Amino acid sequence: MNSQHFSTVESGILHIVTSDFDARPMSYVVDGVRSGYEPELARLLCQRLGLQPIWHNTPMAEFYIQMQTGQFDVMWFNQAITPERQQWVDFTRPYGLFDEAVLVKRDRPIHSIADLAGLRVGGLADSTNIALAATFPGVTVVPYPGSDQVLPEMLDALRHDEIDALIDDELVLIVAAEEDISLRVAFHVPTRVPFGIGVQKGNAALQGAIARTLNDLIADGTVAQLWEQWIPWKPFPFADEIKQSA
Repeated sequence: MNSQHFSTVESGILHIVTSDFDARPMSYVVDGVRSGYEPELARLLCQRLGLQPIWHNTPMAEFYIQMQTGQFDVMWFNQAITPERQQWVDFTRPYGLFDEAVLVKRDRPIHSIADLAGLRVGGLADSTNIALAATFPGVTVVPYPGSDQVLPEMLDALRHDEIDALIDDELVLIVAAEEDISLRVAFHVPTRVPFGIGVQKGNAALQGAIARTLNDLIADGTVAQLWEQWIPWKPFPFADEIKQSA
């Protein structure tokens, strides 16, 4: 039985700000069922804490605004931990370190950052991805608002030459390239961006309970098993934290 003392907006429930955006293998919804690395980890964490997770589909542009309303406990959806975002929520430790990548049409001679000079690179508005693209020399960034359909919109723009390349989280683009042989990942950017759970500001007890539980799930190998299930092609980034059984 969970003996940790913390409070949530509604007793026994963890209200989660998230998106129905298809970001497999991290998170996606099919026939009302939420799957992926993040939702499965959320279920395991809530089980340890004696909570029921309830996800609230929210436009990505409103994530941090909604977290100020007091109606939600955490924000959990592909959120890179940045100093700017830490002004809005209290992040947990990372549950993963992730790279970024650039997707192009298969026949385009683009293989490096230098090849993007003078070209249009699309990406999610106000994301760390588009911020990274803005540092590429000579690139014109094309931001797309964060609707549930933003990835299909950006992929369509790429297929129809409205943009020359698309930057996003590596995992999302690997899946997109596997599903459409006309596209390919041009190159990877090894940024090792930390993704965390954003806890409502000021709720130190809940943040602490989540942090301790996340540490336990990593130490006992549970998170590594989940990683192997959903992201088998990348090494688990916290392998050195797993405690070996005597």
